[in-house]
Amino acid sequence: MSVSSAGSDTGSAPEDAGAGGSIGEGPDLDMAVARVEQELGRLFARIRVSWREAAATVHPDLQPLGYQVLTSIASGKATSAGAIIERLQTDKSAVSRHVRQLEELGLVESVPDPEDRRARVLVATELAQERIAVARAGYETRIKERLHAWSAADLDHFVDLLGALGR
Repeated sequence: MSVSSAGSDTGSAPEDAGAGGSIGEGPDLDMAVARVEQELGRLFARIRVSWREAAATVHPDLQPLGYQVLTSIASGKATSAGAIIERLQTDKSAVSRHVRQLEELGLVESVPDPEDRRARVLVATELAQERIAVARAGYETRIKERLHAWSAADLDHFVDLLGALGR
């Protein structure tokens, strides 16, 4: 995928690069990459602040990782400790500690797996779903306000670029 601006001619495609030079070198590109890294750092810091605020909204004692564990369970994308560990790329002891706290706070329950009665799965309680909805409302409002100023084409291009970056 090309990451040049729509309608701009940036020169030869990567497959056209000759032996004497390669695409993606030079001080201008280095400066652009540095700016991207700086903006990603700012974005990640803002995301961490949002997780901290959302966690405190759900419960004052909940840490950001506990909020991530809870939302993974609530979304149904991770309903076992192993799945949470894989999804969040964190260690077993941290997940166990946060699941235990979530159970103590009445936000998560361990119930028999409907597909295998010998196993148990984690489910978010109704209280958890309500508090998550409140926590997300502020974040979703902020992001929608910012993104509504963009065109649908810009948003589609942004999604493509994020996907390419994440590969």
